[in-house]
Amino acid sequence: MQKEEEELRKSMEQGMGAANQAQKPGDAPVQADKSVKDARAQNDEHSATSTGSLPEESEVQTLQAEVEALKAQLKDQAEKSKADLERMARAAAESDNRRKRAEADVERERKYGNEKLLKALLPVVDSLELAMQHIDKADEALKPTYDGISNTMNLFLKELGEFGVTREDPQGKPFDPTRHQAISMVESAEVGNNCVLSVMQKGFILNGRVVRPAMVVVAKNSNEPKKPVNGQEKSDTEDKTQGKTINIEA
Repeated sequence: MQKEEEELRKSMEQGMGAANQAQKPGDAPVQADKSVKDARAQNDEHSATSTGSLPEESEVQTLQAEVEALKAQLKDQAEKSKADLERMARAAAESDNRRKRAEADVERERKYGNEKLLKALLPVVDSLELAMQHIDKADEALKPTYDGISNTMNLFLKELGEFGVTREDPQGKPFDPTRHQAISMVESAEVGNNCVLSVMQKGFILNGRVVRPAMVVVAKNSNEPKKPVNGQEKSDTEDKTQGKTINIEA
């Protein structure tokens, strides 16, 4: 039995030796080179991973240049937006001014659009009033004519009043140069000083605007002290001078 076991062990050792001899001589160096390459690759990956968070100086400069360009672009956009807002504000203000001017023009046209027509009709009113003044109201035969002209006159003035027209009759009222036109001044004690003594032609006002001023005669108070005449002043001065003259020859 022991002999058989020893023969079996020898045969197994011979088989393992043959297997070792069958292996090529270059296989062991190839495996060593492969392991070295793998180690180098791992080192490269580690170095790339460790240095990836720290960019090079050129990359930093590039990033800074991009940031500056973005800042400049943002500044330009801000200035452009400000200019656009200013233009919009000016446009809104101009639009509002045009709207106000249009409204003012419409209101002015509404109030004073009939001014030319009123000026053309004023002679008609003057003629009716003049006819009434020259009709003898005491005459029964002329009374119907007077009443007809008077009614026509009142109706005409009433219709004018619907369009904002009023007649100015300043008899006895203080003289107003913005509404009255003085043709003369007469000394009189009937009314106060600088008041309307008589009305030669009545005035007309359209919505507060004087279309035709009233032609009036203004009273001047006769109790005012009279101003001395230049000649009288001169003669009195000469008399006083002569009285104070000294005769040198005597």
